[in-house]
Amino acid sequence: MFMLIENGRIVSDGWRTLTLAEDDTPHNVRLPVGPVLVPLSVWKARRAELIHREYEHGWALGIWLAAEESAEAIEHDIDDFTVIAIDIDKFTDGKGFSTARLLRERYGYKGELRAIGNVPRDRFDFNSAIQSEQLAAVG
Repeated sequence: MFMLIENGRIVSDGWRTLTLAEDDTPHNVRLPVGPVLVPLSVWKARRAELIHREYEHGWALGIWLAAEESAEAIEHDIDDFTVIAIDIDKFTDGKGFSTARLLRERYGYKGELRAIGNVPRDRFDFNSAIQSEQLAAVG
């Protein structure tokens, strides 16, 4: 299980992050039981099923955006997600942090934001990066 830095504390992460294996497609990948972060491609392919699953079982739903995917891709859907995770793929790339800011300021997302992937350790100063941006990091 992953650990999560949340409000300056390290806690266990109860979410599962769904990734596609080589022979998986967004249409056939098996969804795990419980709270899940799905990639954008799975959200687009199985939106109705994911929403139904959330309401039927009470399992929270989240999405993760790959580094090359933009906030605009989910602008009309942000209220469907308890968590939005942004993949940081390069140590020097600040695009993920810009995406987080867009989600908050332009699209009004009030839920939990997470940085996943190659998160530079110097980027999560507990007092500034996480609390002011409400951005959590998964390691």
